[in-house]
Amino acid sequence: MARYIKQEMSDMAGDGEKRVFYRMKIEENIDSDQFINEIAYPGSGLNRSIVISVMTAVAEQIARCMANGRSVTIEGIGTFKPKVGVVKNKEVDTLEEGEPKRNAQSLEVNGVNFRADKELVRNTNRRCNLTSGGTSRIKSSPYEEKERLAQALRYLDEHACMHISDYMAITGLKRTSATLELKRFRNDPSSGITFSGWGQHKVYIRKKEGD
Repeated sequence: MARYIKQEMSDMAGDGEKRVFYRMKIEENIDSDQFINEIAYPGSGLNRSIVISVMTAVAEQIARCMANGRSVTIEGIGTFKPKVGVVKNKEVDTLEEGEPKRNAQSLEVNGVNFRADKELVRNTNRRCNLTSGGTSRIKSSPYEEKERLAQALRYLDEHACMHISDYMAITGLKRTSATLELKRFRNDPSSGITFSGWGQHKVYIRKKEGD
């Protein structure tokens, strides 16, 4: 039997309206050894060593296919597609003239996107008997937005720049809320805050007069 959680969402729109979504409460994560045991249980007719061999071969073949620029769809499970990104400590380039451009040595496969087969979703739903697991609320900041802006400006009076983690620490906001709020600030010409850098290297700074 599985339990669902009624989860409060971050105030993404900044309008103060509380919204919720539902998520499965994960009771346990089973490792590959337990997973294999539950497939090759006594009386299943499946040999454990054969199951291990097949799973290993499948994982290696998926990697081999993706490394050659192919996505892989396994019926009843889903589609695997490699994701490419800039290697650590390298900045993402732009399309602007004169900007340095990245080459293959600056890029790597840094993830795999997975899209579940609809049959896997339907099969899971058929087997699932959901019961309520309670409500989870987001701890809100003890400050109003205008107070948080004032805190950010005071911080920038004393520091050259501010990271998302700094803003989270001084305001008590969670990362998503802090990121969205700082985005609103930098899009507001009167906030006094803008940003510098891109991606993981983005920081927030005091807006200079005339910017």
